Amino acid sequence: MGAALARAAQWTAAGSGTGTLEITPLNESLLNQIVKFAEDFSTRHPQEAAFVFREPLEWKTQLGCSAFGEGYEIDEATVQSEAKDEDGQPLLLLTASNLKVRNFDQLSHLLQIAVEKKLKEAQACLEANRDPIVKILGPEYGTVEGEDTSMLRLLEKMKDDDDPQTEMKMKIAILLHQLDIQLLNSSLKHISQDVRLNPAAVNNEVNLLKNFSGKGEDTVLESLEYTSDYTFSNGCRAPPWRQVHGEICYLIIKPHDTDPLCITCSTAGVFLNGGEIKGKDEIDYERKSDVYKDIVTFLRERSPKFVENMAKQEFTFFKEPTYEKDDQHVEAVAKVSGQSPNLDDNTEKNVYEKKRSSAEKSRSTDKKILEPSMKWKNIGLSAAHSDKAAREKEQRRRSTVSGKKKKKVSVISSESVKIQPALQCKTSDVFEEVSESSSETDEDEEQPVRHQEGGTDLPSEYWGIQKLSKYLRGGNPTATVIALCAMRDFNLAQETCQLAIRDIGCLEVLINLLDTEEIKCQIGSLKILKEISQNTLIRHAIADLEGLQIMVKILDSPDTDLKCLAAETIANVARFKRARRTVRHYGGIKRLVGLLDCMSVRSTGLTPYQEKDTEKARCGALALWSCSKSTKNKEAIRKAGGIPLLAKWLKSSHVDILTPVVGILQECASEPSYRLAIRTEGMIENLVKNLSSEHEELQTHCASAIFKCAEDKETRDLVRQHGGLQPLSALLGNSENKRLLAAVTGAIWKCAISEENVSKFREYKVTEALVGLLTDQPEEVLVNIVGALGECCQEPVNRSIIRKCGGIPPLVKLLTGTNQALLVNVTKAVGACATEPENMMIIDRLDGVRLLWSLLKNPNPDVQANAAWAICPCIENAKDAGEMVRSFVGGLELIVNLLKSKNKEVLASVCAAITNIAKDEENLAVITDHGVVPLLSKLVNTLLLAMVGSTDETLQEAAAGCIANIRRLALATEKAKYG
Repeated sequence: MGAALARAAQWTAAGSGTGTLEITPLNESLLNQIVKFAEDFSTRHPQEAAFVFREPLEWKTQLGCSAFGEGYEIDEATVQSEAKDEDGQPLLLLTASNLKVRNFDQLSHLLQIAVEKKLKEAQACLEANRDPIVKILGPEYGTVEGEDTSMLRLLEKMKDDDDPQTEMKMKIAILLHQLDIQLLNSSLKHISQDVRLNPAAVNNEVNLLKNFSGKGEDTVLESLEYTSDYTFSNGCRAPPWRQVHGEICYLIIKPHDTDPLCITCSTAGVFLNGGEIKGKDEIDYERKSDVYKDIVTFLRERSPKFVENMAKQEFTFFKEPTYEKDDQHVEAVAKVSGQSPNLDDNTEKNVYEKKRSSAEKSRSTDKKILEPSMKWKNIGLSAAHSDKAAREKEQRRRSTVSGKKKKKVSVISSESVKIQPALQCKTSDVFEEVSESSSETDEDEEQPVRHQEGGTDLPSEYWGIQKLSKYLRGGNPTATVIALCAMRDFNLAQETCQLAIRDIGCLEVLINLLDTEEIKCQIGSLKILKEISQNTLIRHAIADLEGLQIMVKILDSPDTDLKCLAAETIANVARFKRARRTVRHYGGIKRLVGLLDCMSVRSTGLTPYQEKDTEKARCGALALWSCSKSTKNKEAIRKAGGIPLLAKWLKSSHVDILTPVVGILQECASEPSYRLAIRTEGMIENLVKNLSSEHEELQTHCASAIFKCAEDKETRDLVRQHGGLQPLSALLGNSENKRLLAAVTGAIWKCAISEENVSKFREYKVTEALVGLLTDQPEEVLVNIVGALGECCQEPVNRSIIRKCGGIPPLVKLLTGTNQALLVNVTKAVGACATEPENMMIIDRLDGVRLLWSLLKNPNPDVQANAAWAICPCIENAKDAGEMVRSFVGGLELIVNLLKSKNKEVLASVCAAITNIAKDEENLAVITDHGVVPLLSKLVNTLLLAMVGSTDETLQEAAAGCIANIRRLALATEKAKYG
């Protein structure tokens, strides 16, 4: 624990005194682990818990006398434990706010009664006792730099005397040492995930923000200046004695809506410092805020005006910068002119990181006019900055949208609008943080804008909508409502009508109408927007025109119909990630969750009011379903109290609300917190129940949710206990619906991880059904089918069934594929089948062993490991295994070279394979020539000995066999040299 506190914990460096633990995710993680260790110590190690510390742990506590109860003597401001040491001293003593604790038993009990204050108490204790092991065991156990010999000294002392205290100290020292290792490993994992800033990145971001700063109303900041003009050779502006703490520079930022901010940019991120000290040319370096990943993220939290004005900037094209190798915080990306058209909304890269650096490069080092990417060309943004028509359109749009603030229909501009090019994108895209779900796949893919050529006749609907537009623009509320009703008479599902509304400029007017006080106008506008937002381009245009922000505000309306329409339109628009972020940033998630909060969930006999309530919940669920494709939105739904409400609606029998509710759950089930909640809130029973629904979409989402949740054993057991295995098995018969089949086979795969479930699946003849589906299926389905077969092979009888049903040939054929996930599963399945000699004969005849051996060259370590494991039973059950192995040209050299891998699973599987190979003397001689002995010897200390102590029996046997073979190899080599 001492080493972890000294080397891994993050302490404040500024000011006087010993420093305090910073409030960082790393420190919070370390504190939680230490608290859990101490809290459980008395129950897990009762004898050691009674050991009295050499000196008491002493600190200032926030606990009062009232927190202590039975087992303690309370006298005014003093509390002492009834338990005493041999000298009669209380093992816990509280005097005023000063607390002394003398053993782990009292420490455990103290943390249990501290409840929500336990982290604060642990923090205070560790700050006051920087090396607690010294207090617990004595100064000879103190944390030292370099080689720590305290354990060796203790061992020597144990040999020399029979003092039971020495043995007790030894046990406690080992326990604390194990905690230390755990804490250091945990901190290493945290640190490896940190994004580090460097001077070049900070400078790029500062220069980019300066380009959008100034005195104007639309600038993002008033000013942004460094506190020092001097730059050191390493690019830092912080003084050297601050650079040692990772600090790069200091900035004075003047936002439009807050007081000036003095911030520190460090390698760990950006945070608010204490500002300039009055009367001194110095800065108070103490951190006063959380740490943010960059300046823009910091400003987003501090200045609403900054966020608002960023969205007003016109989109600028940036050139791709050249990065140094050590700029690890910036991801390498394809050049702007070479981006593929399908990398728009479903690309999970940090767009902001890429483009802010690009801006600086394009302004300072290159005057070449850059081409927009294919992505922007496809939506009509070519030459967006040089096209006069585009600028005129933007000016007209702003004049129209500005009418929103007046909140009257009659003030909408009646200016005639000609056909316009596509809407321009904004710098909000440049600056927005893109940290959505890595597994997110958008429905939207950018489609080319269809431009009418000069000589082409426009359809009659186009001109009809254009005529109506003038009544929308200049009429009174009554005329506007009539025009809206007339517009709804057109076929708004037709793309011609949708694009006509956009091109003629009606889209801006429809969004403007949402910001009026006329409910009929708002409802009419939303009904049209709900229909036309099925179009990808319209969705993006609504987001560009800030329509989502107004729709989120409408969710607070007392009118239920209006809220329902707004939620349904949000559900359509929020199918791409920028829109989902907008909904979250403007408080939409909490409002949408609020729509789920209805009085009752009844199946029949609903009053008209309850029916409206149910419809409101359905619309809210639809919108949340679209938003739930983002990781941050999943967390926002959880924090807003969405999980209990989803659990409540899951009990409904109405398919129209069940479908989006289960859709949300299957999206969110990728998060461990949701999987736990789905299990503990009793939702598995309802998911299983709805597998028997008549509606295939609902069945698909239920199976998909089970697929994700069944990663956990408790959930797999619940699916079985609630009778879910039978309907899953029955759904294998519906092989026409591939989406449903993928979800069902995935659920069966994960459920089959539990042996009890495999037995049930055998009763339902699942193995036979899966084998029958091995041909003519998409890869997404095949991955799950083969994964399920691999798990079913836990039972020998299923391995025979696969052979009898003709499953071996299609499995072997799949070894020639390229899909990595499929290869991982098929190698496992073939290896499991090969444990049966009869199966092995078929695999050998189909050249399956050669195919497995060739997969050892696959770059994916999971494929390599599974292929090596699969080779083991093949060698064990082949008739002439030695000759078969030698027949593979270069095969033995290949497997020996895999001992150089850094992946432990690869090393373990290869060692197991070599154990079997070395049983043949000729093969033993060949692998010896290839240098297997020194490679294995290197692994003995680092890997094999640890594997021998593994709880996995297969791994134990492989490691032990490998060590035995090392001995045989060494003896054979010795004999060959000296006779």
